[in-house]
Amino acid sequence: MQYDPIKRTLGEAFNKKPVLRKLFYRLLDLLLLRTWHVKKEIRLWAKGKGDDLFILDAGSGFGQYDFYLSGKNKNWDITAVDVKAEQIDDCSNFFKKIGRNNVSFSVEDLTKYHTNGDKDLILSVDVMEHILEDVEVFKNFYKSLKPSGMVLISTPSDQGGSDVHDHDHDSFIDEHVRDGYNIDEIREKLKKAGFTKTEAKYNYGTPGKISWKISMKYPILMLNKSKLFFIKISIWI
Repeated sequence: MQYDPIKRTLGEAFNKKPVLRKLFYRLLDLLLLRTWHVKKEIRLWAKGKGDDLFILDAGSGFGQYDFYLSGKNKNWDITAVDVKAEQIDDCSNFFKKIGRNNVSFSVEDLTKYHTNGDKDLILSVDVMEHILEDVEVFKNFYKSLKPSGMVLISTPSDQGGSDVHDHDHDSFIDEHVRDGYNIDEIREKLKKAGFTKTEAKYNYGTPGKISWKISMKYPILMLNKSKLFFIKISIWI
């Protein structure tokens, strides 16, 4: 299934006014279980940290995590990058309208982009399943990170994260280049990139899989059939 056209439809609907964009972020928080896990890890990381921190959102998408991070501390310097110029422009315009000046957006290719070891936190949510050259990206993360920094990655797993349960099944999302990571696989790839301390775990379990199907898979399939379902889904939510 092609997910990008659905994302464009959602963007067109929620980008008209800042209040709608904020509502969209609220809906993502409610519908996506991964958001709870990601924000929990960010809160744990932020404990005891100072104000002058440098953060990279590697694959910023709709910008919902940049909205969350920039609201937690106005002194955090957040760089948000994505390969899609359309989404970067939308996010940049929205953040200017709401006065979140501690976030800067730019179009970048993560297989080529890195900074000079100045980042305290690198966030990558639902990105690595779209990039074939994942080790190259991990190497760039390593180059961009301070020795005391942390990389936080959330990505589908081989436990059905792309709704794939057998090797001869296809991913639910056509844009995915892999069905999902095995814990040992992603640990090994991170070590190849230079990381010596890694932690990987499966978070969702059976309840999470059920929740994902009800709140995301079936609504997206409906939207893929017809935009008329957008009205029905909005009422349902």
